[in-house]
Amino acid sequence: MSIPTLLGKLKMETEKSKIILGIDPGFADMGYGLIKSERNKLECLDYGSIKTFKTLSLSERLEQIEHELIKIIKKYHPDRATVEELFFCTNVKTAIAVGQARGVVLLTLVKNKIPLIECTPLQVKQAVTGYGKADKKQVQQMVKIILGLKETPKPDDASDALAMAICGANNIRSNN
Repeated sequence: MSIPTLLGKLKMETEKSKIILGIDPGFADMGYGLIKSERNKLECLDYGSIKTFKTLSLSERLEQIEHELIKIIKKYHPDRATVEELFFCTNVKTAIAVGQARGVVLLTLVKNKIPLIECTPLQVKQAVTGYGKADKKQVQQMVKIILGLKETPKPDDASDALAMAICGANNIRSNN
């Protein structure tokens, strides 16, 4: 393939719109956000949270996460997903449950052949606000501004997931 042909193909690939799924892992409440990235413009497609029922067993709650995530994937056909890397927290029981939920998310994405970007909270804050130590309110306000939303996305987990998707979009643009 000639250099001009290759460059033209690369330009077409970078101009093609991409749907990015952002996921803020959680066990009781897992945030998700979907954005479309096209020609350096970001558009919010959907956001919300997957809530699991406390009355269900651990395995049933993990299955519920997988089931709901598959429905989102089938509806939007994301080109890429961004998932927050786990961080250490003081409540070990919560950390284990979130880790298990995150494992279900990663497996579901792999099984559905969705390329994955993993980002730390610091990287997400940097991508959205330009400051790696921004507080939650600053991140939420910038998500609202960047996506041109009338209101701050609720619940907080959904706003965090949209921030993950924005970070993923920035990662895609910087790699192209």
